[in-house]
This record gives sequence, C-alpha cells and structure tokens, in this order.
Amino acid sequence: MNQAGTNQARTPQAGHLVTADPPPPAVRLPRRRGVELALILVAVLLSVYGYCAVGLARHGAVPPGAAGYGAGLGVLALLAHGAVRLRAPYADPLLLPIGVLLNGLGLVLIYRLDLETPGDRAAPAQLVWSTLGVALFILVVLVLRDHRLLQRYAYVCVAAALVLLTLPILFPAVNGARIWIRVAGFSIQPGEFAKVLLAVFFAAYLAANRTALAYTGRRIWRLQLPTGRVLGPVVAIWLVSVGVLVVERDLGTSLLFFGLFVVLLYVATGRTGWIAVGLLLAVLGAVAVGHLEPHVAARIEDWLHPYASIDAGQGPSQLAQSLFAFRAGGLLGAGLGLGHSVLIGFAVKSDFILATAGEELGWLGLSAIFLLYGLLVERGLRAGLALRDPFGRLLAVGLASIVALQVFVIAGGVTGLIPLTGMAMPFLAQGGSSVVTNWAILALLIRVSHSARRHYDPRREVSYDGGHGVVA
Repeated sequence: MNQAGTNQARTPQAGHLVTADPPPPAVRLPRRRGVELALILVAVLLSVYGYCAVGLARHGAVPPGAAGYGAGLGVLALLAHGAVRLRAPYADPLLLPIGVLLNGLGLVLIYRLDLETPGDRAAPAQLVWSTLGVALFILVVLVLRDHRLLQRYAYVCVAAALVLLTLPILFPAVNGARIWIRVAGFSIQPGEFAKVLLAVFFAAYLAANRTALAYTGRRIWRLQLPTGRVLGPVVAIWLVSVGVLVVERDLGTSLLFFGLFVVLLYVATGRTGWIAVGLLLAVLGAVAVGHLEPHVAARIEDWLHPYASIDAGQGPSQLAQSLFAFRAGGLLGAGLGLGHSVLIGFAVKSDFILATAGEELGWLGLSAIFLLYGLLVERGLRAGLALRDPFGRLLAVGLASIVALQVFVIAGGVTGLIPLTGMAMPFLAQGGSSVVTNWAILALLIRVSHSARRHYDPRREVSYDGGHGVVA
C-alpha cells in the first residue's frame, strides 16, 4: 500500500516493496532584478555619453539639453523596470536593458543628424514616440498576466491586422508606397502593428493544428503536405496580407511576413522541407515582382550596379553614399558627430541609419550593435524553448524572428548584400510606429520569459521531434 509523500515500486527479484525518492521539485531561477537595474543604468549612461560626445564634436561643448535627455531616458527606463519588478520578477534581466540601450543610441544618432538638417528635426518627435512605446510596454506587462490569454483572441487579432493593412490603400502614396496614414500632420504605419497581431494568429493557429500539419495530407518526395482544410485558412490569411502589401508597394514588410510564416510553420511541424519550399517561393516571388514592378526593378538594378549613376554623371545614389559611409568609418569610426552620412539624403534617419553608425562608430561599433540584436533574439528564442505550451513557444519564436528578419533585411540592404527594401531598424531608426511596436514586442517577450523562468525544471531537456517541432 502506498504511503503519502513517497513512491513505492515492487522489484521483480525480491518481490517486495521499496520506497523511491520523490522527484525533485522545479527550481525557481534567481530573479536578478538588481542585475537588470544595474544594466539599465549602464545603458542610460552610455546613451548620455553619446549625446554629450556629439555636442563636443560639433560645438566643442556639452549640449544644453544633455541633463534633460538623460533624466527623461532614465525615468522611462526606471518606470519600465518597476513594472517588470512588480509583475514579471522572473523575466530575463537582459531584455529590458538591451531595449533601453538600442533606443537611447537611436535617439543619439537621430539628434546627431538633426544638427545637419535644422529644418527637419526628428529627435524630439522620436523621444515622444519612445515615451508612448514605454507606456505601452508598461501597460502590457501590468495588464497581461498570462501570455496564453492571447490565444483566445487569435481571430480577433487577424481581423484587426487585415483592417490595419488595408487602410493605407485609401490614403495617398508617400515615396512610391502606400504604407502610411496621414491625418492633420499626424502619421502612423499600420503594418508595424499588424505584424505583431499576425504573429499572435500564426502562433495560435499552428499550435492548435501542429499535429495535423505534420502527419496528414499527401507526401510529395520528402515533404509531407497537410490537407487543404488544415493549411488553407492560414495560407489564405498570409496570401491576403502579402497581396495587400504588394499593392501598397511595401515589399519589405511582405518579405517579413513571408519569412515569419515559413519560420513558424517549420518550428510547428519540424519539417525541414518547409524551409526549402519557402526559399523556392521567395526566389520565384522576387523574380516575378522584379519583372512586373518598376519600383522594385529599379532597386534591383541599383543593387547590381550601385555606382552606375556616378559613371553616368548623375552623382552617387543612396546606396552608393551608404557604401562610402561604411568605407569611411573603417574599423574604429570617425567619431560621433564627425561623419558625412547626411549626404545619403531623405532616408538617412530611417532606412540608412546604420550608415551613420557605421561611419561614426566603425565596424567595431556596428559589431556591438549587431551583438545586441543577436542577444535580444537569442534570449527570446531561449524563453520560448523553455516553455511547455506550444502557443507560448511559437509566439516567442515568432516575435524573436520578427526582430531577426528586420535586422537582416535592413542591414543587408544598406550594405549591398541584398536589394534594399524600406523598413525601420528596430529601436534605432526614425519611425514612431516602429519604435512603439518594438516596445510591445519586448513586453511580450518579457511576459513569456517570466513564465519560462518562474518554474524552471532542470530535468527537462529541449529536444527536437520530427513531427511536432520543438518539444520538451
């Protein structure tokens, strides 16, 4: 007869009962909120140092607003830290400091470029948007007690995402793309918010149907195709989203949605064939759009021949100026405030913000920025892999993949690795909708990380199941 608090088993050799030790309880990892606070202070100090360095380089004196800038950024960071300490005490201590440092560095770079364009000051507006982003971060951390609640609203999220993607069609195009809603001088980019909503929908739908996606349907060569009834709805939503974006000429976000869909489908099913299919479809789509869309064809031509405009006597293109900026920066950079990346033109504060970082911080500075992004993505993926529930796992992977894909597409475009597509570097570039959305992504990763670390079980080892994706 079993006794309370013990596990008993009968050995076949002796035929008698033996008492086994109970399994060890799950281990709660250290909260490390003190580590987070210390890293936040370092991030704020580095940002203030960059702000002062720009003023010293340009005017030989510390900018008069340095104290206000440091105080404002510090207050925002401490409020966000307080929300995490209160509602997500077990969250990863690196996520929030990385966001603060990247956002602070972005404000420094935009302020530096404002000095070259006194008629177009973007730093004050970016600081306001950053404040709204931190406010949304705090709201999500405080209100969303459990990330699994989002799974109930999957179809509400996808409906809202489609509405947001469709609205810009009703407004005039800006720089050849219909991706903005502008009313009375106020503008937002709805596609930035739609990507988070679609990530929630994809994660919820694929988590609920991952078995059917992996084991049902026809098998073609080595790829197990799911039935149309299972795969049809999510493919239809994806096609509608991408189709709307193509009509709006927002090809960067189209590529982002396509990559997000393929990554989550691969993680949910564990079928490597989806990666091959995704790459094939991406190549076919790129070729088709490149031939049918003059705007895209011009960017591909500029990518293939970045110095053609110079040879034609028309002056360097934006991509050529960007490459010149990276070359001028060298290993250590010219120093904050001492570069000439403003020659790139109208997109220097948004699409080409990395060119300023490359010229004034050098390849070492760029490497540090990419390491910060890589660490942010790695921590998001780690939090997802540590979760038991499939939805949380896919949601974390999806959110981390959004950041990773954006960084790759933008950095690849401005360095000439791939054709340029218009998107904003997360936290770094000018763009109110982008910075607010990235703070929302960070808040969701904080919530997922808190759930993953709150009841960490060292006996569980993450493995990879060929039919169900990443499991424990």
